[in-house]
Amino acid sequence: MENRKLKNSELDRKSVEEFKNSTKTPLIIILDNIRSLNNIGSVFRTADAFLIEKIYLCGITATPPHKDIHKTALGATETVEWEYAESTVEVIEKLQQEEVETLAIEQAENAVMLDEFNPIKGKTYAVIFGNEVKGVQQEVVSKSDRVIEIPQLGSKHSLNISVSTGVVVWDLFAKMKKI
Repeated sequence: MENRKLKNSELDRKSVEEFKNSTKTPLIIILDNIRSLNNIGSVFRTADAFLIEKIYLCGITATPPHKDIHKTALGATETVEWEYAESTVEVIEKLQQEEVETLAIEQAENAVMLDEFNPIKGKTYAVIFGNEVKGVQQEVVSKSDRVIEIPQLGSKHSLNISVSTGVVVWDLFAKMKKI
């Protein structure tokens, strides 16, 4: 059996309008002080791929339009809803009042390993990713409902924030499809 790569015209891509009108995956991404504009653009692309509800860009995290975000987002800044907020803690408090469960993605005491975390049907989750060097701020970790850790077995125990986003969003998306 031969495998043929699909052409772009065969990919059933949604228009911007179709994306905006689609039922979203009950996931929100919060970026806590992300420095790299390329990482921000990559997160937008991941959010588009999995029909994420919204991205919050917090603190020093840059916002569209910007050529370096656009370079890696490939137009996803036009489809994915986003909002800037100066304070990550205030975003978390607002979402918690809306009964969204907040999950800091970090290596911390009492963290639940990602492969052991099971989302609950009908619940919306906000996943928080931190700065490339310092990670998620301690006050944000403390305010979050839970801490989720990506199991890592090598010597570095460090993933790029855009890679971490892809790993976590894919894992939660796949689990949510099954419930």
